[in-house]
Amino acid sequence: MPALNKKVRVLIVEDSAFMRKVLHDIIVADPTMEVVGQGRDGREGVSLAESLQPDVITMDVNMPRLDGLQATELIMTQNPRPIVIVSSESREGTASTLRALELGAVDFVPKPVNGIDLDMRTVGEEIRRKLKMAAKVRVVRTATLSRLANVAARGPIPRVVPSNGGATPTVGAGRFPVVVIAASTGGPATVMDLVSRLPKDLPAAVVIVLHMPASFTHQYSVQLGEASALRVKDAEHNEIVQPGTIYVCPGSHHLRFASSGGRLALDASDRVGGYRPCADLALETAAQYLGPMIVGVILTGMGNDGAKGAKAVKEAGGYVIAQDEATSVIFGMPAEAIKTGAVDEVLSIEHVPAAIERRALQIARPQSVMSR
Repeated sequence: MPALNKKVRVLIVEDSAFMRKVLHDIIVADPTMEVVGQGRDGREGVSLAESLQPDVITMDVNMPRLDGLQATELIMTQNPRPIVIVSSESREGTASTLRALELGAVDFVPKPVNGIDLDMRTVGEEIRRKLKMAAKVRVVRTATLSRLANVAARGPIPRVVPSNGGATPTVGAGRFPVVVIAASTGGPATVMDLVSRLPKDLPAAVVIVLHMPASFTHQYSVQLGEASALRVKDAEHNEIVQPGTIYVCPGSHHLRFASSGGRLALDASDRVGGYRPCADLALETAAQYLGPMIVGVILTGMGNDGAKGAKAVKEAGGYVIAQDEATSVIFGMPAEAIKTGAVDEVLSIEHVPAAIERRALQIARPQSVMSR
């Protein structure tokens, strides 16, 4: 993290000389930032990240010798630094950008199309804002590379087993647990890790509200489906919520629980508190209609979205879990939720899945005797 009153030191990793110049000019236009190095491919980027120790790195994806994904993986395992993906692929919401986030990149922004003044003004401010935000992130060495490939290698997941041996409960009229997960910065990788640890017989529905552009959420739900033992799908307007399914809120819409409590409602109304989707809306309506059947989970993210919702869940008799500071990329959202006094457990991300399962089983079968 940059020292107080010091410039944010940026390393550019980009194979196009023209685009390196464009990014350089965008960055140095802010007097609080400076470019300390430029790598022409991923291999140079990895080397310069180690020798220069920049505060933040811009990383292209498609590069010769070593691409941006490979470079991100190496940097985050050997010499972790905050990385912002700046790639033309980010404009289309491709799997490669999501993969970079899974590997530990903090954020992404579409690459400027050209260097003309209009495009510089349009994209430049977003790049500068995200680089300065990323420079404040306390990154840690990525312990689980290739999460999808390592799910099986982790060994048995600690389970909470009911007295009937783990059979899925009979549910009716929506009387089953509903887990609402909220996340923002650092969320894609964190949520991917979490859902990969949830058991296939989880007796709950799971709703994910993640601050992510609309063009990314469908591909993200596809990748979640590859990681999860549960069914994963895009949330749809007016659909009935079912246990054993993960619903991903589209980035273009807010998600609410309808008056019946068992249906989802989507709308494309204006941002609420600067967010769309807004986790508070999902959590507050879930609390209103489902009360003690709700488990709210507040994960890594900038800002305070989810805090009001967590309070509503607690007041309605629900249960709230927050990610701890040590494993959060940004401890903003969990910290704000904790400040409300509504959080029942503060856990590392490794322990959140077991806590979700334990609470879901307690709701589904309140008379069961729980044991590890």
